[in-house]
Order: sequence, then structure tokens, then C-alpha cells
Amino acid sequence: MRRIAFGVGGRDTGPSGGKRNRNGVARGCATLLLLLGTSFAFGTDTQSAAPSPKPAVSERPGASPDADAAHTNAALAGQMEDIKKNLVELKRDLSVLEEDLLYPASTQVAVYLSMDVGAFFALDSVTLKMNGKDVTHYLYTDKQADALFRGGVQRLYVGNVKQGNNRLTAFFTGRGPEGRDYKRAATVEFEKTFEPTTIELKISDSEAKYQPEFVATVSP
Repeated sequence: MRRIAFGVGGRDTGPSGGKRNRNGVARGCATLLLLLGTSFAFGTDTQSAAPSPKPAVSERPGASPDADAAHTNAALAGQMEDIKKNLVELKRDLSVLEEDLLYPASTQVAVYLSMDVGAFFALDSVTLKMNGKDVTHYLYTDKQADALFRGGVQRLYVGNVKQGNNRLTAFFTGRGPEGRDYKRAATVEFEKTFEPTTIELKISDSEAKYQPEFVATVSP
């Protein structure tokens, strides 16, 4: 006679029952693996199908390439203007420094020319002699003479002289009254001190004499 034993909970623990249990467990594991595989594949497909976010682009509101280029050019133009101004100032400072080195105050003399003429004289040239030696000669164009007539001042000469007594003679040539050739000279004597010396030569009309006058003034 075959025995049939019942385990706890009424499960069949016999040879055929144990085989059926093992088969059920195997089918359950296969089903679980199938579900896990399907879930993993579905998640992978979802991630791959999702679009990647675009990188953020930093732009000024309403800006365009042409506007940016114009802004850059304006900035560069401003920098160039600053550089030009600095160069002009540097050149002026270097010129002053060079003059101070070449013409110290104790020996420096500068000669300037101005005009206040109208009907009696038209300037052509000026020659300067310092202590009997030619130091400069200047020829004028109509445009340059007109600039002096309109109030301009020209520095004719800057140089060095000895301490003590000195003599400057200026020769003026041009056209006088009625368009005739005209030549006059003006002489001034001055004493050089340790301060810079300035001499102003001025040409003016003499209404009383109906001819030009040539005057030299020394300062200080």
C-alpha cells in the first residue's frame, strides 16, 4: 500500500508534488526575469528617445552682430583718440624739455614778430643779426604775411647769447607806399641776465608819416 503524507498547510510533499512545486518556482522566476527585462528595455528606449537639452546661449536682448561690431568700433575709436591726445601732450612736453636743455634761462633769447599794418607795408622777408652775425632769414608767402596781418605772432628765433651787453638788428624788406620796394632796419641793445630774454619786433602803420614803423621791445 502507498503512503500519502500531508505537510503543514495541506501542501503535497510527495515525489510528484515536489516536482510540481519546483516547476512552478521555475516558471515564476522566468516570468520575473521576463518582466524585469521588458522594464529595463522600455526605460532604455525612453531615455534614448528623450531629446537632449540645448545649451544656453548668452545674448544681449535685441543685440545683433552689426550692433556689436559698431559698439566695438566705437570703443576702439575712443581709445585711438585718447592715444593721439597723449602723444600730442608727450610731444609738447618733450619739446619744452629739449628747449630747456638746449637754451638755458641764463643764456636764452627769443625773438618774436607781429604786425599791425594795412596800407603802407607788405612784408616779403626778415633777416636777423645777433652781435653782427646772421642768425636767421625768413621769406614770407602771401598766406603767411596775411596771417601776421590778422594778428598772428611768429617766433623768428631762439638761441643763446653771452651774459652782458648784446645787439640785435632786424632787416625788413617788402613793398612800401605806392608799391615801391622798401627796406628798413631796426636795432636794439639789451643786457642779458640770468632770466630768459624776449624781444618783440612790431611793424605798424604811422598815419602821421604815411609810412610803416619798425619797433623792437625787450622784456624783462
